[in-house]
Amino acid sequence: MSRATIFLGTDSGATTSKTGGVFADGTIISHKLRQSSTNSQAGTAAVVRGWVDGVNGFLAENNLTWSQVAGIGLAIPGPYDSYGVLGRSANLPPSFSGWNFHADYGRALAEAAGRAVPLIVGNDGNYGGVGEAHRVCAGRKAGVLMLAPGSGLGCAYVDPSGAPLDGDSLNGMEAGHIPVPLHLLGNIRPFSCGCGRDWGCVEAYTTISGLPQLLGEFLKKHPSHPLATSPAPAKEKALSLRGLAQKGDTLALDIFDFQARALGLHAAALAMALDPEFVVIGGGLIDPESTTPEFRERYLRGIREAALPYLFPQQRAKMQFVPATLGELSQAIGAALVARHAFGAP
Repeated sequence: MSRATIFLGTDSGATTSKTGGVFADGTIISHKLRQSSTNSQAGTAAVVRGWVDGVNGFLAENNLTWSQVAGIGLAIPGPYDSYGVLGRSANLPPSFSGWNFHADYGRALAEAAGRAVPLIVGNDGNYGGVGEAHRVCAGRKAGVLMLAPGSGLGCAYVDPSGAPLDGDSLNGMEAGHIPVPLHLLGNIRPFSCGCGRDWGCVEAYTTISGLPQLLGEFLKKHPSHPLATSPAPAKEKALSLRGLAQKGDTLALDIFDFQARALGLHAAALAMALDPEFVVIGGGLIDPESTTPEFRERYLRGIREAALPYLFPQQRAKMQFVPATLGELSQAIGAALVARHAFGAP
């Protein structure tokens, strides 16, 4: 297959959509982030038009043509009713439930290209893991676990062949909703989670969504902290913590140390089933534009040290905890790589 052949990826988030691509040999075409509004408030047809506009713009910016496109991957948040059919998403309008996005995007791509374009779709978190795994493995075969705390906890496992674990009902690696071992976190109470489960989902202890609850708990230990008497809304106070931590604020650092420990215990639990060589940590707390080198090293070290006692000796010797490197491009690049895997890679 000629290197001029390309595979593209569309990453459709709840608010923004991004486009990326790779050549036939897996080389990333561009590291420039190309994104636009998902425009979901205007309906599904507007979303699909935006996806196609993103592909057209990407091709033009990189002096490429539709004739070179051998396949496209679409990364989109679940849950799904079935393959290519959206379930009820908390971040999209209710009218999107039951939308066959695979069929609609496939038709739009065929119209734009003047021919049928092979299309594969999947969970955005899983595809982000594929992108990061491609980078960290650098041509070697190894299993990769990705944990990316943001608003929620993105989780993915990519096997040594480069394929993500999607699961039989397309809910594979929704691992943010596995319960955390509360007795190892100081017997903290079970937090509520947006998924509705009451068993203490790890997402609630490791991400932005759980920060207001964590702040309430930790202010009991820091009663003289300015946030204890601040009239600001709970969410606003929680969102200030990352900036405070970069300045060495004790309360903020205590909270993020706790999140690191919870995430490390989660990584160790998943390692019992998946046994990866690499654990990639993504999300805003590892973003070089948002956090200091000292904070990132402290956060990664906390994750690693929490996990190590619960791993098998062979895992302790071999398993590597590393930061993500693709940032916001990971899901679009991962979608392109999945298309390459499905439609053209040797």
